[in-house]
Amino acid sequence: MRFKFSLMAIGLEVAMIVLFRLFAQYEVAQNTSRQLTATQPPKTDSFLRLYPLFQDVHVMIFVGFGFLMTFLKKYGFSSVGINLLIAALGLQWATIVRGLLHTRGQKFHIGIKEMINADFSTAAVLISFGAVLGKTSPIQMLLMTILEIAVFAANEFLVAEIFMASDIGASMTIHAFGAYFGLAVAGILYRSGLRQGHKNEESVYHSDLFAMIGTLFLWIFWPSFNSAIAEPGDDQYRAIVNTYFSLAACVITVYAVSSLVRQCGKLNMVHIQNATLAGGVAVGTCANMDIQPYVAMIIGSIAGLISVLGYKFLTPFFATTLRIHDTCGVHNLHGLPGVIGGLASIAAIAGGVSTTPTMAMQAAALGSSIGTAVVGGLVTGLILKIPFWEQPHDKYCYDDSVYWEVPRLREYEINIHEYEDQKQLEPQIQ
Repeated sequence: MRFKFSLMAIGLEVAMIVLFRLFAQYEVAQNTSRQLTATQPPKTDSFLRLYPLFQDVHVMIFVGFGFLMTFLKKYGFSSVGINLLIAALGLQWATIVRGLLHTRGQKFHIGIKEMINADFSTAAVLISFGAVLGKTSPIQMLLMTILEIAVFAANEFLVAEIFMASDIGASMTIHAFGAYFGLAVAGILYRSGLRQGHKNEESVYHSDLFAMIGTLFLWIFWPSFNSAIAEPGDDQYRAIVNTYFSLAACVITVYAVSSLVRQCGKLNMVHIQNATLAGGVAVGTCANMDIQPYVAMIIGSIAGLISVLGYKFLTPFFATTLRIHDTCGVHNLHGLPGVIGGLASIAAIAGGVSTTPTMAMQAAALGSSIGTAVVGGLVTGLILKIPFWEQPHDKYCYDDSVYWEVPRLREYEINIHEYEDQKQLEPQIQ
């Protein structure tokens, strides 16, 4: 891995720099009456107004998603570290791909919305990463980032420019797309040797606490995610309010259902870490529509219910019957709630709360997002399955020590305990 990974990473970054040199430039100032010096790049009022929302989204990408996946007891370094690697590459590549698509291959300007959308594009890859967490190499993840963002950008362009559908919080284009892309890759990379589970595919007390840090960051900042690119004014206001109450209702439902599906009535930390976020996913597509807060709460409650039931029943079914091993359960957090979001927008339009997109546009956008994700994921999975990409052996899955230098304190403690036990046994043997 030493030379393959380093050469690939450096090669990709050099390519990014060259592409930015050829096609990217500063945004043109909107206020032409203000004098700008050579040392002061042009800034617009919209850039500064939206920058706090960009910061919130940025925190979700790098802290929220990263820590959400730290639940595995021996895979914390990779969860946070590979998340950072993917996001750093993804936001650069997404800026290039989206810019070239929207300008038909011409030079493009970088503004705050381009930066937000680059983070959004990266979120789709991080969702897919959750489906294959612990079973891939850093080289494979670099390659998946490049391939998935290209497919993602094409689908996003199709949804927004051709179908002209509404998906302000990207339930369909990010969440459903990222989940089904990841599931398709996971299906191709399925390992029969892991069918009975793996000793490292479990959490410990502190790893679940770290994962809850990610959950809380995502939960708190999700209204910013759903409203960041909404039109200023009523649209942005509704997106924030609807997401706020959808998330709150989702949490109560998840706690109730999590206790209900367990015979002992105890809460399941997996449900709390993940399903509590489903309300933010599901309300995303119609977040800026005039659906009223109580409808947003209904959407959040339904999403929470479906998500918990998915973790309880669908995840085992996918692993044993469909041969799709979804490590983080992204189908339950992003896939199903993303579909609910698309269906909710169709119902909202049918109810007359919006007249701009049609029901057919929304349905086409949902179908396109799932269809392109599955096809793109299958092709990507076949490419990643080539042995050249250093996929870890079954024995070493879910283990940081394969790709990271890790502290050996625990091994030292075990050796000490074994030594002390042996010393205690020596008198008995004599």
